[in-house]
Amino acid sequence: MDLTFADIEAIIEDEIPDAEATISRMRGEHDDDHLAATVVSPAFEGKRLVQQHQLVYDALDEHMTEEIHALELSTYTPEEYEEHAQ
Repeated sequence: MDLTFADIEAIIEDEIPDAEATISRMRGEHDDDHLAATVVSPAFEGKRLVQQHQLVYDALDEHMTEEIHALELSTYTPEEYEEHAQ
């Protein structure tokens, strides 16, 4: 994979207003094809889960088909993330 986790986080954060993204491997340290993303943004406020995920997929655009093969998404508004973290 040519993109680093930091690259993917930066793409998401650049495209989604006030987003904070964290990327990790879903299946272990040597599997760069199956990633997990946690994205927190006020832009998700009032949107259904599928709409939130679409924002992330749209942000990643061609990277989703060319470099990222599987992405498990967890999306939260800042308030939801605060509740989730407790």
